[in-house]
Amino acid sequence: MTLQMEPVNYTRPYVSGPLPGPKSAELLSRQEKRESNARAYPRHLPIAIADAAGSFVRDLDGNVFIDFLAGAGVLSLGHNHPELVEIARRQLGTLAHGLDFPTPVKDAFIEAQLSMLPLGMRERMKMHFCGPTGANAVDAAIKLCKTATGRSEIISFQGGFHGSSAAAMALTGLVEQKRPVANGMPGVHFFPYSYCSRCPVNLSPETCAINCIGYLENSLHDGNGGIPLPAAVIVEMVQGEGGVIPARLEFVQRLRQLTRQLEIPLIVDEVQTGCGRTGTWFAFEQYGIEPDVIVASKALSGIGTPVALIMYDASLDTWAPAAHTGTFRGNQLAFATGAEAVHIVQRDRVLDNVCERGEQVAGLLAPLESLPWVREIRGRGLMWGIELQDPSTGMPAGDLALSVQEQVLRLGLILETGGRNGCVVRMLPPLNVTADVIESACRILVNAIEALMPRTQEAE
Repeated sequence: MTLQMEPVNYTRPYVSGPLPGPKSAELLSRQEKRESNARAYPRHLPIAIADAAGSFVRDLDGNVFIDFLAGAGVLSLGHNHPELVEIARRQLGTLAHGLDFPTPVKDAFIEAQLSMLPLGMRERMKMHFCGPTGANAVDAAIKLCKTATGRSEIISFQGGFHGSSAAAMALTGLVEQKRPVANGMPGVHFFPYSYCSRCPVNLSPETCAINCIGYLENSLHDGNGGIPLPAAVIVEMVQGEGGVIPARLEFVQRLRQLTRQLEIPLIVDEVQTGCGRTGTWFAFEQYGIEPDVIVASKALSGIGTPVALIMYDASLDTWAPAAHTGTFRGNQLAFATGAEAVHIVQRDRVLDNVCERGEQVAGLLAPLESLPWVREIRGRGLMWGIELQDPSTGMPAGDLALSVQEQVLRLGLILETGGRNGCVVRMLPPLNVTADVIESACRILVNAIEALMPRTQEAE
């Protein structure tokens, strides 16, 4: 299929007819015939993308959408940021692939990433480049901690998501993903996360005293608790795929105190929350802790070129040469754009914009709080979720969330779903999104949810 489309000024959403349009439908049909059944996003977002700019994408039929999926959080500075495109173009003519050899552009990237850490961590953290995915970096973090401690068990949390590789999937709470794959990585123990609106310990958030972390404390201190001292604890500060659930401050601080006391390395998975998504460069900064290992990927390059890494305390650096390799760990394009992305974030005060736009989102979504099918609105920075439930049963309303996703797409807005039974409508805008685009997107979302409410209630 040859694409012949005139340039467009991406300033507002525009949808001219049914979705998918005929050109998108043709490509979707070819995809269904030739690509894996594991493809995911086009099943609920039936468009074929032609081009993009900033916070907007255009499909093959000329429809323009506000993109609040942003490559699942990869495109921190939006599509095709002109400065990053130019940096990538220049680097492509110099060196594209360098394995793990040192290069000037890689050194600049390392310096930029270390400079974004809290001051007390910069000198004691080492960096390892992994295969080009967050899941591969999770695997590396687990291997590092097992090697350094000589232990085997791992503590993870219910609702967490750490990737789809064999080891990362074993650490993920989603049973549906794991059920078809036998003989997963052994030694993983799941504990409740601080999801207070659906308290997994006593089901009563009004009386919750962080019972979830108390349960973990008791289990690890109990000599008859059944869990040997683990090699690591892995946790997200905000569970992303789990439904945009920020951990409570006391939960995280007591977890850090517990792991320090028992000398258990604490791995913080910042694949989705890192690089400014929650308003600080890493989400753990908002909790007043310092982890032993940081996992980062998605938005590191700022433009979608793949790179993944772990940063960890130098005392853990006990593994042998080539203990964790990856052919594409030397992606010079990602290093070049990633270093420049840090510069842009600092120069343009992008983190301030994240906080300001986050407050704007909170205000614009507030009218939804009175609707009976809206259980909770949650978010940090530019990572937001609206949890939907059946008010008569309290059960997650996944079908309603899919209806919302379908409705807003028809109105020119791309959103994702997640959480238990897919009941959370999620937003991951670019971090440099403007106030006008936020207002347009939230207006579409609020109107769509309000319009779906009467039909849902009449069906009871």
